[in-house]
Amino acid sequence: MTEGITPGLRTRLQLFALYAGGFLGPFGAGVVTSMLPEIGDGLGVDAAAAATSLTAYLLPFALVMLVSGTLGARWGRMRTVRVAYGVYLAASLACFMAPTLEMFLAARILQGCANAFTTPLLIATLAAMTSQQKLGRALGTFGALQAGGQSIAPLIGGLAAEVNWRLAFLAIALVAGLLGAIGLPDAARKIPADTGARLRDALRLSVLRVGIVALLGWGALGGLGFLVAFRAEDAFAFSPAARGLLITGFGVAGILAARPVGMLIDRVGATRAVMIGAPAGAALVAIAGTVGYAAVAAIAWFLAGVAAQFLLVGVNAAVLTTDGVNRGGAVSVVQALRFAGAALAPIALTPLYAVHPDLSFLLPALLLAVLPPLLMPRPRPSDTADSSKQPAGSP
Repeated sequence: MTEGITPGLRTRLQLFALYAGGFLGPFGAGVVTSMLPEIGDGLGVDAAAAATSLTAYLLPFALVMLVSGTLGARWGRMRTVRVAYGVYLAASLACFMAPTLEMFLAARILQGCANAFTTPLLIATLAAMTSQQKLGRALGTFGALQAGGQSIAPLIGGLAAEVNWRLAFLAIALVAGLLGAIGLPDAARKIPADTGARLRDALRLSVLRVGIVALLGWGALGGLGFLVAFRAEDAFAFSPAARGLLITGFGVAGILAARPVGMLIDRVGATRAVMIGAPAGAALVAIAGTVGYAAVAAIAWFLAGVAAQFLLVGVNAAVLTTDGVNRGGAVSVVQALRFAGAALAPIALTPLYAVHPDLSFLLPALLLAVLPPLLMPRPRPSDTADSSKQPAGSP
């Protein structure tokens, strides 16, 4: 598709497509959240049954991502990403045409599996193309696009549902086809397939430690949106629209903060960024979940979106600069644990909210304050010598 245009324009278009891939994954996952009643009506089920489409996407997404980075490294990133976009296109069309809930859920599972092969490989490709001195900035931009996809998905889904909810999946299919046609930047073609990549190389202790921090960071911050909505209704009597606006503030903050946070990581390193984000996020979660003033809770939740970027961009930079081979597999493992945190949060914290709402916020805040500083790899002595010359996010 990029034949016949100038090399400079082709490079910019391919780089844009790489970042847009970061937007598409979270967007495809969250687009159903605001149109579950319409999906249920269209498939002849209730909204609760339609809500299983969220799990149908996210659970296989997290599970397959444990191995997708390693398999993609073996098969070659360019080929794997293009095939994954093709599968995502087909799955989205299947969602568009699904006549029953069972077929719709099967298509959502396929969407999640395909997305598992794009996200970690896009991050690994971005890192391979970027100098370590600018890695944080690049990862911050990618994180901003991911936050944008997560934040905008409910709005676009709701607008589509005003006409026909199936149109959202037709649009997703078209975007996936376009990204697959553009492919990765030409520089990615020079990255050879790593036929010797092994999963056990990605499951080394340093990667798992960073992955647990990602699990805590996303589970105790981004994964708490449902609790914030519960509390907004119970404590402040917010309407559905007001609750949606409150939750969206977290994602908007992430969009605004991700790139500046990435630039800061280039200067101070990944571990230090996590050390900033973890205690700040813990304090903000505690405030948002216990304060008796709606405005204060809303501001705290908005700022928690900034703290989340310190953690998420930080762990991505950290895993990409750990010692060892199979970086694509390592990114894959960390991202799988990140989304596992979001999946586990409702299961673990909803019963606690029923016992006492404050505890459901204070427990994750405590874990977030205590564990990341213990688990993150220590900065090397050279990190303090000349931060302008050291690689971004060196552990």
